[in-house]
Amino acid sequence: MPLLVKICGITTMPAMETALDAGADMVGLVFFEKSPRNVSLATACTLSGRTCGRAGVVALTVDPSDDFLADVMANLKPDLIQLHGAETPERVADIRQRFKVRAMKAIGVAETADLAPVPAYAAVSELILLDAKPPKSETALPGGNGLTFDWRLVAGLDPGRPVMLSGGLDPANVADAIKLTRLGGVDVSSGVESAPGVKDPVKIRAFVAAARQAAAEMAAGAGDKR
Repeated sequence: MPLLVKICGITTMPAMETALDAGADMVGLVFFEKSPRNVSLATACTLSGRTCGRAGVVALTVDPSDDFLADVMANLKPDLIQLHGAETPERVADIRQRFKVRAMKAIGVAETADLAPVPAYAAVSELILLDAKPPKSETALPGGNGLTFDWRLVAGLDPGRPVMLSGGLDPANVADAIKLTRLGGVDVSSGVESAPGVKDPVKIRAFVAAARQAAAEMAAGAGDKR
């Protein structure tokens, strides 16, 4: 399966156009008021209208209510709902069934024990996102907060669903992350920004290019061994 590359936290049309032109497979729109990447539903709809099927649209939510999800599905019609809160496997399954939408469940990782819920979430999600576990701080947001974790913990992890890696990735380290973990995709947000919530077009293009190059080198290496 080809490597999936997701650019998350897009807030402007230039950033969206750059991500699409660079060849991102997925673009993420954040619905979380405390995030500097938060967008209104109206803005999200405008931004997603530019994709024209060139990339999957992912709506990132944190413990969303049914009413909010109903609005998102009726207006944005995303390809995926990313669940980045404390949603249980039962809640994930309910959202998928109730709203007929594919789900990506984010799981924070700091140590091996944090991977214990992966099988349960994999059973009810189309994709799993492994992110750095938020630090214990009042200012920390759900997600990686620009931090990495020990990628060796998840190297080769295969729960029967595509697994994406996130947390502290940037153009300089994404190739190493891909080659070490051999997971199915990478997800970046702050690592391609010049300031919180401000996407840098040069960094977006460099990130996608580095990820594609790493995937190509791995494929070539696998071919040489046959």
